[in-house]
Amino acid sequence: MQYKLSFLVILLICAAIGIAGCTGTTSTPATQPATAGTAAATQASPTSAQNNLVVSPTDVVPDNNAVTVFVQEKDYLGQIPVVMGGGKGQILVKSARIVLYTSDGQTIQANLGINKDATTTLQGTKQTDRVVIYVSEVNGQEYKVADVLSEYRTR
Repeated sequence: MQYKLSFLVILLICAAIGIAGCTGTTSTPATQPATAGTAAATQASPTSAQNNLVVSPTDVVPDNNAVTVFVQEKDYLGQIPVVMGGGKGQILVKSARIVLYTSDGQTIQANLGINKDATTTLQGTKQTDRVVIYVSEVNGQEYKVADVLSEYRTR
C-alpha cells in the first residue's frame, strides 16, 4: 500500500511539472523610433522580417479620446491607403504615425494627417505586410490604435 501511494505521488508531481511547462520569460528589447516635427517623412530600413509580421494587441484608448484609422485594401500594385477616420478624440490628436513592416524585411515610417479623411498611401509588397498606426495626443500620450495585416488582393 505504501509503495502504491508513493508511486502515485511521484506520478502526480511529474504530471504537474509536465503540464506547467516552461515558466521562464525571455525579454526582447522594445524599440520605438521617435518622430520629430510635423512634416510628412518616409524612412525605410532593412530589418529581420521574422517577427515583424505578427500583430499585437492595440492600446485601450479612453472613449473620449478615441479616433478611428482605416487601413484600406491593398491594390494590385501593392499600395496601401491609410485614412484618418476621425472620432471623439480627433481634436486631441497631435500627430499620427504609420509604421509599415513589409514581408521583404523593410520598415517604412510615414506620417498621417490629423484631419478627417486625410490619406497616406504606402508602397507595400505583393505579399502580406503589417501596418501599425500610433496616435500621439496633446496630453503626451501615444496610443497604438491599429495593428493589422494587409494581404495582397487575389481574384
